[in-house]
Amino acid sequence: MKIAIIGGGPSGLFLSILLKERMTSVDIDIYEQNPEDATFGFGVVLADTGLSNLRAASPSVVDELAKAMRFSDRHSIVSHEFPITMKRPGVGGGAIPRIRLLSILLARARELGVHITYNKRISDFSAIKADLIVGADGVNSLLQAANEEGFGTIRRSLTNHFAWYGVERAFSNPALVFRKYEGGYFIAHYYPYSDTMSTFVAECDHQTWVDFGMEAMAQVERQALFEKIFAAELGGYKLVSNNSNWRQFPVVVNQTWHVGNQVLIGDALTSAHFSIGSGTRIAMEDAIALADAIVAFPDDVQAALRRYDEVRGPEKAKLISASEASYNWYERIREWMDLPTPHEFVYRFMTRTGRVDLNRLREQYPNLMAELAAAGVAGSTAQQP
Repeated sequence: MKIAIIGGGPSGLFLSILLKERMTSVDIDIYEQNPEDATFGFGVVLADTGLSNLRAASPSVVDELAKAMRFSDRHSIVSHEFPITMKRPGVGGGAIPRIRLLSILLARARELGVHITYNKRISDFSAIKADLIVGADGVNSLLQAANEEGFGTIRRSLTNHFAWYGVERAFSNPALVFRKYEGGYFIAHYYPYSDTMSTFVAECDHQTWVDFGMEAMAQVERQALFEKIFAAELGGYKLVSNNSNWRQFPVVVNQTWHVGNQVLIGDALTSAHFSIGSGTRIAMEDAIALADAIVAFPDDVQAALRRYDEVRGPEKAKLISASEASYNWYERIREWMDLPTPHEFVYRFMTRTGRVDLNRLREQYPNLMAELAAAGVAGSTAQQP
C-alpha cells in the first residue's frame, strides 16, 4: 500500500510511525509545506490521561516524549483577583516544546523509512499517486479546502480574540487568570513546558477588542497591553512573539470524514478549541484509529475508511462536544466573570463542558470540593444553566 500524508505535524508523523511499526512494507510519503527547521509555536499540552492511550499505540515513542515533558499536578484559577489552586489527579498535566515533540516523532519516522519532503505545498491532489491520501495539515487544511463540498465542510469563527505567546520563565504551575481591567474582560492561559519557558495565551472578548481599539493597534501595542494587564503574573518578563498573530478561533466541522481515497484527521477534520487543552492529543488519537483501521484492512482502503468512521466517530463526537461546550462558555465570559464570588466562578468553569459533574469533582478534586462547600457553593446552589 502507498500512502501520502499531507502535513508533517504531530498527527501526520504519528500516523506514519504507527503504520510502519506494524506494516513494514507500506510506502509512506509525508509532504509538509513549511521548512524542516520552522519553529512556529511554543509548548504543546499532553496530559497524563491522554498519554496512556498514545503509549499503548507506540510505547517507545511516547516514553521518549514523556522524558522531554514537564509535568505539574497543580492548576490555578484566578478570578476576582483571588487564586484557587487545585491538585490534579495522577501526575497531572504535561507539556513539551513543540519543536522537541516534532523532532522526536520525525527521528522515529525517518528511522522506520518514512519519506518526508519539506517546503512542499500541494496544489493538485489528483497528481499524487497513492492508494490513500491523508489530510493531516491542520485547521487550514489544503486537502479539505480543495474539496469542501465533498467533505461537507462547515466553517465559522468565534467572537473572542486570542494570540499565542511565550514567556522566558517557567511558571510554577499552569494557570488561568480572568481579569477585569478598565472595563475590559481579559484572560491569560499559561503553562510551563520546559525548565526555562512557558506558553502564554492572551485572550479577550470582542466587546473589549472594540472598546480598547485593538483592531487599529499594531501587534507590538497589543502585546504591550497584555504585558501591562498581567504584569503581576509576568514578574518583569516580556511576552515572546513567534508568529503570534491575533485571530478569532475557526470552528471547522466536516460532515464527511473521507471522500474517495482521501481522508481527514485532527484539526483538518474537526477543530478542537485550545481551552480544553487536548487538540494535539485528539489529533494523535485520530491517527491511532486510522492506523488500526488500515492494519485491519490492508488491501481494502474503503473498508478501512469505514472502520475508521465506525470506531472513532462516537468517541470523537464526545470530545468535540466538550470542545464546543467549552468555547461557548468562553463566548459568554462576561456573564461568568460578573458572578459574585471566585468560588462560584470556579465551579462554573470546572463543569462547563458537561463531562464533569459533582460526583466526578468529589472523586477527582476532593480538596477543591471541600473549599467550594466551605464557601457555600455546592449542590443546588451552583447548578450549571
